Amino acid sequence: MSDNPVPTIGRIVHYTLSEADAEQVNRRREDADIYRRKISPGERSGKQIHTGNNVAAGDVYPMVIVRTWGSTTDSVVNGQVLLDGNDTLWVTSVGCGEGQRRFVWPTRN
Repeated sequence: MSDNPVPTIGRIVHYTLSEADAEQVNRRREDADIYRRKISPGERSGKQIHTGNNVAAGDVYPMVIVRTWGSTTDSVVNGQVLLDGNDTLWVTSVGCGEGQRRFVWPTRN
């Protein structure tokens, strides 16, 4: 039996980015930079521009669980990863454990 709690919506866990996650986030931010350079100074379009620091596979960020698939300690979840910027990354069917594209419960001090 695991010492981990059963995942429930609203809980915050630590998510480790995969190579594909990092590529997706960095590509969105690079595309936003290209768009930003094309618009005239002072132009206001109301478009959401993804900005933030570059990410890499293995980086760990907080993730809010938004959906659970099961009611056991090893149930997979969907979540919103809170990035160091103004955007998030939606991840699906993520399990608990060490390594990329996994989440762990934060330690309590």
